[in-house]
Amino acid sequence: MTESLELSAFFPGVTAERLYRAWLDSAEHAAFTGSPAQVEPRAGGRFTAWDGYIYGSTVELQPFHLIVQAWRTTEFPAEAPDSRLEVWLDEKEGGVQVRLVHSEIPDGQGQDYREGREEYYFMPMREYFLESDRNR
Repeated sequence: MTESLELSAFFPGVTAERLYRAWLDSAEHAAFTGSPAQVEPRAGGRFTAWDGYIYGSTVELQPFHLIVQAWRTTEFPAEAPDSRLEVWLDEKEGGVQVRLVHSEIPDGQGQDYREGREEYYFMPMREYFLESDRNR
């Protein structure tokens, strides 16, 4: 059995293009999470985040609108297939709405990833983009 989750967050003062490029840039991904990341910014490219805890490959890119990744962590059972992470970007007045659709998560792990997205992605991303906007 697997689990799915959907999360949404608004990022003020940033465009979809800016957030898309940052997600796919090793240095910026590391900067907005506060942890090492390596990203090959192309379909078929590999990625790691959180110093190798998260890893996988990018399956599909629709510039400034959608990033789809085959995603897993070191906590996935060896026999579990990769999960699917969709990062939808919708530019709105004053910022961008990000919707994460994460499916095929091994049973019992979904809530941890839900909490982790808030604490280790959404919160530091808001701070990062607000701070980088102030420094422009």
